[in-house]
Amino acid sequence: MSYKILVLATRNKGKITELRKLLSGFDIHIKGLDDFGPIPEAKEDGHTFEENAYKKAFFTANSLGVPALADDSGLVVRALGGEPGVHSARYAGDHASDEEKYIKLLKEMEGKSERSAYFECAIVIALPTGQSKTFTGTCEGEIAFEPSGDEGFGYDPVFLYPPLKKTFAQIPLEEKNKISHRGKAMARLKEEFDKVFNWLEFKGNVK
Repeated sequence: MSYKILVLATRNKGKITELRKLLSGFDIHIKGLDDFGPIPEAKEDGHTFEENAYKKAFFTANSLGVPALADDSGLVVRALGGEPGVHSARYAGDHASDEEKYIKLLKEMEGKSERSAYFECAIVIALPTGQSKTFTGTCEGEIAFEPSGDEGFGYDPVFLYPPLKKTFAQIPLEEKNKISHRGKAMARLKEEFDKVFNWLEFKGNVK
């Protein structure tokens, strides 16, 4: 079996396009879940971003028989004991809008002077056998008192990045990718991908 296929465990076409661009110099084909028949969703019940990313990557790799990559990320607010953390996507309910999520967060932060927070991202590449490699990135910031900007998504309008004195929603995507948690994790993946590529090839030939 060839291990020159890497499946991104998502149906998000934007993420797939981004990864294809990032790894364009390597002889590897990036596919998404939509390139395959329907498969069940992985359970994201881990206690850390890395655990959830691994669960998604290994579940996909094991289901399809080829290496898979998954990422998990979220916002950690110190004054809220680490919330919303791994529950960032479902913080205001399973079907809540981005606006509903950050409005709930701002209400929870009312009256709090400690506003430090950080975004964290974990990217995991897993083989069908369960072996994996992990790349992480974080970005420190603060929770703003009110939303600003219309770029980005999720909690970006209320995540203030002090060095630029702007929220993530006020920073153009290309600039944000250089400083964000996910951008840093992706940069580490790119820096190491020649070794990862050789690892994938080697593991794929183990009998």
